[in-house]
Amino acid sequence: MITVYLVVVIASAFSLLKYNYSASAKNEELKNRILEAQLKLKEQELEYLKIQIHPHFLFNTLNTIYGLSLSNSEKTPEMILQLSELLDYILYQTRKPLVQLKDEINHIKNYINLEKKRFQDNLTIDFNCSEIPSNIEIAPMLLLPFVENSFKHGKNSDGKLKISIRLNLKNEFMEFEVMNSKDPAKLPSETKGIGLENIQRRLDILYGRSSELIVQNNRDSYKVFLKINTAKTPNDVL
Repeated sequence: MITVYLVVVIASAFSLLKYNYSASAKNEELKNRILEAQLKLKEQELEYLKIQIHPHFLFNTLNTIYGLSLSNSEKTPEMILQLSELLDYILYQTRKPLVQLKDEINHIKNYINLEKKRFQDNLTIDFNCSEIPSNIEIAPMLLLPFVENSFKHGKNSDGKLKISIRLNLKNEFMEFEVMNSKDPAKLPSETKGIGLENIQRRLDILYGRSSELIVQNNRDSYKVFLKINTAKTPNDVL
């Protein structure tokens, strides 16, 4: 009888262990599927957010070229060439999860050159940028919309625009600040860029707590401050 009991106990224990192992394996497989589904949803949302940014940027730039073409400006062909370079960046380079920070800055400079031709003497801009190593990378199209909004929504009551752009690299962190003048008579809602909520969502998905975005809508100026831990890649968050 004792032998029978021992055999039953051992068999029951073995069956229980086998069941627990099988259940654990199924739970682990289910967790992996859930994580995979969440990752795909985040990737799809990121693609949707990128699609929202690109037409907004393109629309503003085409308006600039259209204004010059009406006056038969000699600068129009040069601006079209610069726009083609920007479109190449948007259509091809932004498909990558990461781009070199120096490439993002170069295309910001191209965009500024486009706007300088439009504003001419009505623009005062100060761009300070520290030296950027080639190994520093960020997600594409994070910085350019801030500069775009400063041109679109900024202007003094006298019709002139002042913009200050600063980029610093400190250890593992990138600090990017854009400040533009604005008409004190305008309401805060009239100077808010439509892409800011979009960018904030992208930052939350890509960098999470490794990024910080501060917006200051003052009476006569509008400033955005972005801080990103460049040592953290989007894959670390996802």
